[in-house]
Amino acid sequence: MSNDPVMLITGASSGIGEATARAAQKAGYRLVLSARSEDKLKHLQSELGGSERVMIARCDVQSMEQQEAVVDDALATFGQIDAVFVNAGRGGEPGGFSGADHEVWKDMILTNIYGAGLTVQCCLPALRKSRGQLLLTGSAAGRTTIPGSMYSATKWAVSAIGYGVREELRGSGIRVTLIEPGMVDTPFFDEPPANALKPDDIAQAVMYAVSQPAHVDVNEILVRPTPPVE
Repeated sequence: MSNDPVMLITGASSGIGEATARAAQKAGYRLVLSARSEDKLKHLQSELGGSERVMIARCDVQSMEQQEAVVDDALATFGQIDAVFVNAGRGGEPGGFSGADHEVWKDMILTNIYGAGLTVQCCLPALRKSRGQLLLTGSAAGRTTIPGSMYSATKWAVSAIGYGVREELRGSGIRVTLIEPGMVDTPFFDEPPANALKPDDIAQAVMYAVSQPAHVDVNEILVRPTPPVE
């Protein structure tokens, strides 16, 4: 059996998750890819080395049972988990606090916060064994005030999860990294935003963090697009 490290990525079927899967594969990682869209995951699995190198799983991160099953299957398949990228998330909230659809809020909060927490909880036993690395997709929106944005509030919460779990794990050997992108051109947006980062830009930030030697803990990486030339 291969001794190559294993990276688990949630929200892996598109955008930042997909780009990170490609970058990690090039760096020699075996992959555990989960998302709601199994069809897209199947294409990625075929492209990135097949079932011997890539395990895929349809998973709604709001479900503890589904998340536990992903981790159990990953350990049964590869025997270890060395890095976990807690990346699944969603936006979409026109109307601000005055007029947003509360059901959209509910799904976003449960995905971005509760789902992230479940991924952390499910993966920690494996990361304790490997003394691995936990990475979370926060956002530049989680470091500033955006009028009317519940999405921003969820990313403030992800930052808090990162800070809190880092302190809980102090002395365990597990490294915790917050990846905080500015605007990224992903399927997250209905219309491609101008002057945005590319998913590959964020994938490279993830790979920078995981490529550091064990004594180097990259706590946070904030990545924003360069302002346009005037």
